[in-house]
Amino acid sequence: MRNLSNNLVLVNDIENGIHIIDNSNPKSPKKVACIKIEASNDMEIKDNYLYVDSLMDLVIFDISDVNDIKEVTRLKDVFSSCVVMPFMEDLVYDYKDQTPNSDEIIIGWKVTQERRSIEEVENLNSRFMDVIALAESKSSVGQGGSLAKFKIVDDYLYAVDSHNINIFNIDKLENPQQLSSVFAGFDIETIFNRGNHLFLGSMSGMFIYDIKSPASPQFISEFQHGTACDPVVVDDDYAYITLRAGNSCGALDSSLQIVDITDLYNPKLKKSYAMDNPYGLGIKNNLLFICDGTSGLKVYDKTNVEDLQLVDHFKDINTFDVIPLGDHLLMIGEEVLYQYAYTENGINLLSQFSLD
Repeated sequence: MRNLSNNLVLVNDIENGIHIIDNSNPKSPKKVACIKIEASNDMEIKDNYLYVDSLMDLVIFDISDVNDIKEVTRLKDVFSSCVVMPFMEDLVYDYKDQTPNSDEIIIGWKVTQERRSIEEVENLNSRFMDVIALAESKSSVGQGGSLAKFKIVDDYLYAVDSHNINIFNIDKLENPQQLSSVFAGFDIETIFNRGNHLFLGSMSGMFIYDIKSPASPQFISEFQHGTACDPVVVDDDYAYITLRAGNSCGALDSSLQIVDITDLYNPKLKKSYAMDNPYGLGIKNNLLFICDGTSGLKVYDKTNVEDLQLVDHFKDINTFDVIPLGDHLLMIGEEVLYQYAYTENGINLLSQFSLD
């Protein structure tokens, strides 16, 4: 989702397209348009230009008039690592111990059917809805949520696929130029920016890159953890990483890991907390928001990272990602947009809006 200065919220419905919502009154949002996009996974915005992936293509839309949205540019075949899998409901891939090497390509697959518990299948289905973006734009650029795969920094768009950082110059917003791709490892899932650094979440660890030379990201360091699905957000001193177990995520236990990044070249685990099945997370001042899947939204006071204090817990909702805006919080649940007002120690529900 993107929350723009003209009070629009955009929500990416993975594989289908983007919902555009009038959010001038957060207590009563209204859907105003929908862009149908084949196999979309993520998006970013600068000024009135929307950047979206569609299979292997990067597509740019002019959304200055939501009643007349236009595709202005399409860069074809720029995401070369996009592997088109056969569509099947509840599909997961399992390499087992046959993880491809960097010089190998996938030329086929085998589809099997398995019996699974209801709870496990519900969690699996949810994964197709958690690839969304949440952002606020008081300037001209959106700020992605923890599950974002796209990130704009100044005149550059960084888009991660399973093992690359794809770099585009967007100095001419309507006509971006593909620059290069930097190999960053395997199973890259998310991207977060702080200043001159990118933080990539992967299923094996967190990778830190320097972008002082924005067209040539340079690897700085890696924080390794067990195999798990792994979004990350960062403040001045710490990186907050949720590790989700089960299904294709690999790990046996889910957790929140807090990593000391005061020395970016030597990140160290500070503290680990058990979670149920966490997805996205966000930070606002001393508050830490964790979407703990079917266990709901948890709000912690992070003043002392070695002793987090739970200050709010919204149960009985299935949660995926959040973004803390300046004056309120946005959260995506299962096909629902939730908005919360900040209080002295937590948050209060403002509205919930169905995305059906």
